[in-house]
Amino acid sequence: MSFDLGLSGQRALVTGGTKGVGAAVVASLLEAGVTVIAAARTVPSEEQHGLHYVAADLMTAQGCAHLAAVALDRLGGVDILVNVLGGSSAPGGGFAVLDDAEWEKELNHNLMPAVRLDRALLPAMIAQGKGVIIHVTSIQHILPLPDSTTAYAAAKAALATYSKSLSKEVTPKGVRVVRVSPGWVETDAAVAMAERLAAKAGTDYEGGKKIIMDALGGIPLGRPAKPEEVADLITFICSPRAASISGAEYIIDGGTVPTA
Repeated sequence: MSFDLGLSGQRALVTGGTKGVGAAVVASLLEAGVTVIAAARTVPSEEQHGLHYVAADLMTAQGCAHLAAVALDRLGGVDILVNVLGGSSAPGGGFAVLDDAEWEKELNHNLMPAVRLDRALLPAMIAQGKGVIIHVTSIQHILPLPDSTTAYAAAKAALATYSKSLSKEVTPKGVRVVRVSPGWVETDAAVAMAERLAAKAGTDYEGGKKIIMDALGGIPLGRPAKPEEVADLITFICSPRAASISGAEYIIDGGTVPTA
């Protein structure tokens, strides 16, 4: 049996598309024959066949509007929207150090870009009668780390709830909406964090990884996920092979969440 995903000729927009999971999603979709716009605050100057970069600050309404307009102009529409953008710069110290500015920053990083881009691009998807939206959330909306990720986890929980509600509204109109919730993923940023923790604890990189895994309550698989593994899952969900999947959440965390 052929396992052609049937994605050739599709048009996709991927946010956070130059690093980590986002870059892996872009590569996976390109390999499947998709034309991709990859967006980030800063982008490479050189493009390749089937790949266009757009620089935009998606933490602002203006940046989201600009990106949506460019995507519609360059591609004539979008079949796939993968909202990967996310992260946290909040300080450690629990709830007391999270002032209004920190809360607003986390929401503008992890919730509002998806809301704004969906709102801008969904009308065209509905008009064409088909489309797929992937919201990359996080297992931290289930397992928050109170010292440093309360606001991030709350923003991701809001994204998950919004995504579920949106799926109920637009799935009957031909647009599938799916959540993908990674655990710890071994991106360049995650490697750097493990190395910082290792240096502070006087151990090596593997020791730094163990510190992180212990903080998460352990990863039964024994290692973090790789960006390419998350990207392959997303690419499959985007494909006609997954045509019956909408409104669901897929956790990819090596077994970290003990009850899902």
